[in-house]
Amino acid sequence: MPTITTKDGVDIFYKDWGSGQPIVFSHGWPLSADDWDTQMIFFANQGYRVIAHDRRGHGRSSQVSDGHDMDHYADDLAAVTAHLDLKNAIHVGHSTGGGEVVRYIARHGESRVAKGAILSAVPPLMVKTAANPGGLPKSVFDDFQTQLAAGRAAFYRDVAAGPFYGYNRPGAKPSEAVIQNWWRQGMMGGAKAHYDGIVAFSQTDFTEDLKKISVPVLVMHGDDDQIVPYADSAPLSAKLLKKGTLKTYKGFPHGMPTTHAETINADLLAFFKE
Repeated sequence: MPTITTKDGVDIFYKDWGSGQPIVFSHGWPLSADDWDTQMIFFANQGYRVIAHDRRGHGRSSQVSDGHDMDHYADDLAAVTAHLDLKNAIHVGHSTGGGEVVRYIARHGESRVAKGAILSAVPPLMVKTAANPGGLPKSVFDDFQTQLAAGRAAFYRDVAAGPFYGYNRPGAKPSEAVIQNWWRQGMMGGAKAHYDGIVAFSQTDFTEDLKKISVPVLVMHGDDDQIVPYADSAPLSAKLLKKGTLKTYKGFPHGMPTTHAETINADLLAFFKE
């Protein structure tokens, strides 16, 4: 399997398909590069080079005990882009991956970056604070950690079968295959990485990162997102970005790249070609 080894000795697995302008995909918690399969096939067929890695502790990457924070995530992504010598790259991040992309561009600069897109993404800040009164109470994320530690197999099943894809909404038609694929990806990764990752995605403040970014960034979010509530995320991120464009999807769930792949892929393609 293709891997690179980071400065602190972590093996990061990645996929690298096709040729052309590179698109780099950063996945959500607690998943893997496999969550982007539909997008990678679509964009490879459109003449792009598509790359996706498994975040440290996730998927096929090393199940290390530490470094599960946004700075390490960003540095690992930078290590992948440097190893592959990517230039003029488009970075696409879903959920936690959206935070990873924002931190990467702000922390490592834009010399290799053409554009960004963040989907159902965690920035600017998920947790409720005095400065972020619209955020979710810390107790919500503490409960995530409690459930994961008590038995992540059942917890992951419940997340995928319920709020992640909006399968708990009236009239929803749950896909057992989609639920099982989410569960499979989650269970491939390390429990410690996923436990610590809850703090990383919920308590990291990306406000200053967003302000630093000058490349065009498309901010895509469903207004029925039950994981990263819409009002306290996408509109705020789009305002903080120098060249942010907000695209809101009525009724779409958090996992919209899977449930509404055709719509999302078409809108991403249009943005990439602008």
